[in-house]
Amino acid sequence: MKRSPFQGVATVVRFNWHLYAIALLTTALLIILAIVGPGGLAPYSVTLASLVILSTGLSLGATWLAYDACGLYTLTWLRPWLPTHGKAANIHAGFDETTRLLRAAFPNLTWRVFDFYDPVQHTEVSIRRARRAATPPADTVSISTRNLPLGPHSLDRILLFLAAHEIRDPAERTAFFAELHHALTPDGLLIVTEHLRDLPNIAAYNLGAWHFHSKATWLTAFRSAHFDLVATFHPAPLITTFILKKHGNPA
Repeated sequence: MKRSPFQGVATVVRFNWHLYAIALLTTALLIILAIVGPGGLAPYSVTLASLVILSTGLSLGATWLAYDACGLYTLTWLRPWLPTHGKAANIHAGFDETTRLLRAAFPNLTWRVFDFYDPVQHTEVSIRRARRAATPPADTVSISTRNLPLGPHSLDRILLFLAAHEIRDPAERTAFFAELHHALTPDGLLIVTEHLRDLPNIAAYNLGAWHFHSKATWLTAFRSAHFDLVATFHPAPLITTFILKKHGNPA
């Protein structure tokens, strides 16, 4: 289960290749324009081509730093927040890179795995490609974000790792977190890890950062579902983890 040094970058490029193809084609056309076009356009074409190359290189470098260089997938940053024993769930949006790692790192927890992907509501082309490429664990259960097959107080921990941003509709997002609230034990924790639409991610990913939600959007969803924020930290550059507990209950 050891990850390769550039696995994160390779995964992002594989599932978003159309964006990199557009960048490559745009760069090529600008260079051709600089060579064969009117002389007065050459400086502008070269400048624009350089900006496209710089932006693309910066996004790939940022992805490598976040996913490959800083131990995000070692999951050591989770240790303070997971109990020695208990019941936990890993919930994803159709691309599961973490369940096998979680089961290996925390074998004394009983893990359940859920996939909330709905092709009608979650329409990003990258997640469709990811689903076709990945083989989920055999015990993965497909669920609706509005109706989780979980009893009340049935889980000690629920993890959402780079998945919940696929829920674009605010009402669906609030309903989903309300379902998670219902499933957690009184002293349980919800652990949400995401990129944010903030200045570092905008600098790294340009327009691609608009696929992420802002911190304010997340906090609104958490409050609407009656969660309190226990802690916020960065398990890797450009990535934020929220630790949440039920409102009024101890952490």
